[in-house]
This record gives sequence, structure tokens and C-alpha cells, in this order.
Amino acid sequence: MQVFGRDFLDRIKKADLQGESAHQRYSPPYRPLFSAQQIAERKPRFAAVNILLYLKNGEWHFPLMVRTHNINDRHSGQISLPGGSREPLDSDFSFTAKRETSEEMGIDPHYIRIVREISPIYIPPSNFYVYPYISYTGKNPVFELQKSEALELIEFPVSSFLTLNEEPELMVLPDSRGQQVPVINFNGYIIWGATSMILSEFSHLLKNL
Repeated sequence: MQVFGRDFLDRIKKADLQGESAHQRYSPPYRPLFSAQQIAERKPRFAAVNILLYLKNGEWHFPLMVRTHNINDRHSGQISLPGGSREPLDSDFSFTAKRETSEEMGIDPHYIRIVREISPIYIPPSNFYVYPYISYTGKNPVFELQKSEALELIEFPVSSFLTLNEEPELMVLPDSRGQQVPVINFNGYIIWGATSMILSEFSHLLKNL
């Protein structure tokens, strides 16, 4: 049975965003905050990620991926949304989000429809400024992961966010500098860092539809 009604996507378009206050709920305690000017001075690289909504068995889902292990990638082995760096020929960040989703998930970009942008987020360890988008596909997706980028697909039910804790679970992880960090624990998959911060805002958006 579908958890959200037919006007689900329209309500997402109109929903208020919480921005940094939502990000902070799942922010590692050692994450520094930078002003817009300070971020600009660091000359960040730009990227986009995508929360791609689709119906499976009458319920909305979106895909996450377990990233491949790469010594040159600070986020190697972590769980992330599809996405990546903006290329010079990308017309805008929504194009980047669609292109990267197509490349990493094997979905024709013509079947990906952008719903809206949500709050951008700066990631100090990798010096990326990331623009997250919410999109949907009306075509039942058959995922073909880009093996150089993704080890495993996770199909995350949107309804799980309705019970996401206001007080996050805390864990010490191999990459968390020996400190406890907020995590989303989905069936043993540990989601943290920028991905959990973006999904924190998505969760609050859903709870206020």
C-alpha cells in the first residue's frame, strides 16, 4: 500500500527546508562551520547528489550505494547517494545530479525528473560544496551499478524516515577520529557524514508535509 498519496511530489516541491539546523543533527562533533566567504576562500570543488524517488511494490524508495574502496577517495567504502563532480559541460547542478545518477545507477537520464533542490552542504575533508536534489522516475528502474564507483545497491524505503529519531544513534567508526558520530542505522548499513546530514533534512521535510 502506498504510504504517501498522489500529491506527494507536489507537496515536496512546496515544503520548507531546515538547512543547517537539519544538517547539524547528524553532523560529526568535530565538523567546523564556515561562513560563505570562508568557503569561497577555500576554493571548493562543486558536486551534486540525487535522492531519486521511485515506486516499488506501491511504496516510495530511493537508492543508496556502498562506494568502492579507493585509496584516493576520502569517502571510500562509505554509503552515499548517487552523485559526483560537476563537469565543465554540465549546464547546471541539476544536470550534474541527473548525469551522475545515470552513470552510477544505469538509468536513462530522460526518465529522471527533478522535483527540487534542497539545501547545499559544504564537506570540509574533501573540500566539496554539494548541491542535493530530489528527483523521481516514473519508470520502474532496473539498476546497473557502475562497478568502478559502487559495490552494492541499497533500496531505502521513504517511510523509514517517518520514524527516524530526533536524537540520532551514536557510534565510533573507523573513520570518525575515535569519536562518536551520529548515524542512520538501516538494517545494519551505517550511514553517516554528509549523506546522513542531507537525509536528515529530507526526513524533516517529509515529516512536515
